[in-house]
Amino acid sequence: MIQVEIDSGSGFCFGVTTAIRKAEEELATGKPLYCLGDIVHNGMECERLRKMGLITINHDDMRRLHGVKMLLRAHGEPPETYALARQNKIEIIDATCPVVLQLQRRIKRQYDENPDAQTVIFGKPGHAEVLGLVGQTNSRAIVIAHFDDVKNLDYNRDIYLYSQTTKSLDEFHRIIDYIQEHISPSATFRSFDTICRQVANRMPNISRFAGCHDLILFVCGRKSSNGKVLFNECKRVNPNSYLIEGPEEIDRSWIEGVSTIGICGATSTPKWLMDKCRDCILGF
Repeated sequence: MIQVEIDSGSGFCFGVTTAIRKAEEELATGKPLYCLGDIVHNGMECERLRKMGLITINHDDMRRLHGVKMLLRAHGEPPETYALARQNKIEIIDATCPVVLQLQRRIKRQYDENPDAQTVIFGKPGHAEVLGLVGQTNSRAIVIAHFDDVKNLDYNRDIYLYSQTTKSLDEFHRIIDYIQEHISPSATFRSFDTICRQVANRMPNISRFAGCHDLILFVCGRKSSNGKVLFNECKRVNPNSYLIEGPEEIDRSWIEGVSTIGICGATSTPKWLMDKCRDCILGF
């Protein structure tokens, strides 16, 4: 008999849970609700909410809208988005994650005090959260995607380092160490650990979970940044790990000769989807 365990630590983080709850509450009124970008990086959850009436739009669509209600997802938005909403009389339901909101305010405050310093953000270029953070600096912040990018900074100028909330703590600390070793004595360097612990703590937890099972099914939308990081950790600990978006991607041959299966996911993975994957396996 195959044993299937769903990781209790996987699934929506606080910010995503709040955004979806706000969307569901508004949709329950029966009035149209627009969402700027995918509410969560999970196609199946987006489809569930679309069926409830949520209309996903991009920034070009937003420019053509007037007098509607629009939800801002957990990732946050730059100041220009709020200005356009005011101009077009769009009512905002702000579901920006409190951790992201605090980070935006901190970057804006530092930039306003010292605009000539290098504001550096360790994050994924083009990611919605990062665009919101860069927007706090009139688009002057420098985004570094990987450790090697840190070598391109000007070490004779002040550096203020921040991180996208879902990045790797280990890589962030490597970047800090490198800057400390190379910064000019005449320049100031300050780093701010802005990584969300609810996400960061999932790394050690998922490592332990992956090591407890013969097979790991990591359920995740392929657009999820933290999903890629967490899946890679599963794969490192347990090479018999597979990333799937839903139960229809489960290959029956993976299960042959397997006694225990662990199902886990990203901060954007709904619990109901992991349940469906478990039911699919038990139905084979």
